[in-house]
Amino acid sequence: MIPAFVRTDIIARLAHAEAQHHIKVLLAVESGSRAWGCASPNSDYDARFIYVNHPEWYLSVGLEEQRDVIEYPIIDDIDINGWDLRKALRLFWKSNPAFVEWIQSPIVYRQEGSFTEAVRSLLPQTYSCARGIHHYLSMAKKNYRGYLRADLVPLKKYFYVLRPLLAVRWLEQYGTPAPIEFRKLLTVIAERTSLLNAIDALLELKMASSELGLSPQIPEIHSFIEQEFERLASIEPARETREIVVDDLSLLFRNILKESWSNT
Repeated sequence: MIPAFVRTDIIARLAHAEAQHHIKVLLAVESGSRAWGCASPNSDYDARFIYVNHPEWYLSVGLEEQRDVIEYPIIDDIDINGWDLRKALRLFWKSNPAFVEWIQSPIVYRQEGSFTEAVRSLLPQTYSCARGIHHYLSMAKKNYRGYLRADLVPLKKYFYVLRPLLAVRWLEQYGTPAPIEFRKLLTVIAERTSLLNAIDALLELKMASSELGLSPQIPEIHSFIEQEFERLASIEPARETREIVVDDLSLLFRNILKESWSNT
């Protein structure tokens, strides 16, 4: 799925980031369309990583003002950036969809220590389905309003609306974080044969074409999207109670910090 030369390049860039910023990479994965399983031939490689700074970095009066992300310009279609461990765990508590998807990505470039296993084990009691539904629904509405209301629409943008809407259905049906892979999400509409056929045809076209361009709306898919918005507008999110896991996340933070730098 990821060419060997690209994987080698990404791993080398991660090593460079470690040396440049004096950090340790804990997890590095592919996100975006390649991780979703619906990349076009010319799709970028969206490498994302979680890193831990040296302990002294966190012992600062100005901690909140310190930059807790590392970003690099896109070079050779490789887009790579990362989040500091503390930032990542704070966003995890808020059920940030990007972080939750990263730790479930099927494409892993690097995985060090106990971090990944630990955060995955905390996922059931930390993740809020109600927040997840809110995030995904907002994402779907934003992309729909921005790209799919004209007579001619950019066909690839259908996936930026379909995927979050299917994720909402997954959360409603299963009460667990939605998978990152697009085809897995299609199980929530398994009985909608004509809709599935339309999505499959669009997916095959996207994966075979470097640029889909503008085309007339796809009635079957468009109708489903509008029906979902109408259905979800009348549904009140269920109240939920989550275990207080702040202490667990703080303990995980301290353990990873110690584990990562104990031999330096």
